[in-house]
Amino acid sequence: MNQGKYVFAQIVEFLPQRVFDGIVLKYKGNKYVKHFTCWNQLLCMIFGQLTNRDSLRDLLVTINAHSSKSYHLGFGKKVTLSNLAKANLNRNSKIFEEFAYYLIAIARRTRANDDFQIKGQVYAFDSTTIDLCLSVFWWAKFRKYKGGIKLHTLFDINTQIPAFVLITPARCSRCQCFGFLGLRT
Repeated sequence: MNQGKYVFAQIVEFLPQRVFDGIVLKYKGNKYVKHFTCWNQLLCMIFGQLTNRDSLRDLLVTINAHSSKSYHLGFGKKVTLSNLAKANLNRNSKIFEEFAYYLIAIARRTRANDDFQIKGQVYAFDSTTIDLCLSVFWWAKFRKYKGGIKLHTLFDINTQIPAFVLITPARCSRCQCFGFLGLRT
């Protein structure tokens, strides 16, 4: 039933904001912040992901097109490209990583099923190399003229949800990642 709220605002209501605020407090993410909080940043980035934006500039064009609604969507009064870029650059990424793992844990508990006949936890491990343009992503040097990163995913077979995600340089081998996870090859 329509309660006068935007669909995005209704989706965001499912996020546990108190848990996120506790994580932000732990890492002092809102220290010296007056207007554009970590929560506002999270909502802007989620909005960009859900609307399939290609860049921060593209995201800001979309947000500014709906500037009269930005407060009701949870973005705050005014979002600027410089504020969002500085927040993405300067804020501790551990805040968002820990919150993501909290949400993954919730999803894994709700998706658990006993259809798989093997008892205990069964995981699949995958390492995928993602090619990047070296002229744009200069920090991701992989080969002489090629950039890239490697996405290592530990996939829980029972819940069909990733249990662990690690992003490394593309040169990182699977053996190094197993060592990082404390597993044996």
